[in-house]
Amino acid sequence: MSVELPFAPVDAVIRRHAGDLRVSADAAAELARRIQEHGAALAVDAAERAADDGRKTLMASDFGVGEVPDADSLTLPVAPVDRIARLDVDDQFRVSKAARVALADVLEAYASEAAEGAAVLAEHAGRRTVQAEDFETYFELVE
Repeated sequence: MSVELPFAPVDAVIRRHAGDLRVSADAAAELARRIQEHGAALAVDAAERAADDGRKTLMASDFGVGEVPDADSLTLPVAPVDRIARLDVDDQFRVSKAARVALADVLEAYASEAAEGAAVLAEHAGRRTVQAEDFETYFELVE
């Protein structure tokens, strides 16, 4: 599976939490991959909720979001998030614009939490660079 999410916005999310630490390219790639996997799984769950309600359109509420933020306030771009939402969901489903923005918001919060944890792990290891292994360890600890 190719990663749909560009690394630059993922890198920006990591840097927001990394403080003075550097961020390796592999770290951004690892987090982008994890974001994509998580987003695709959330979309499958959302599609099941929509199907249970007799709908063919995923809505923001299917992602547990009550109030949808402004897309311009997000770091993660909505278009790649839309592609992520469709990765493992049947083609019969549509994804509303609000659902795309809601999913981007949920995934950005997920990425921010992971970035904060990975930065703590890098510092604990005595390194000046957040690396892919920090994200791998973070997800091992929380999952």
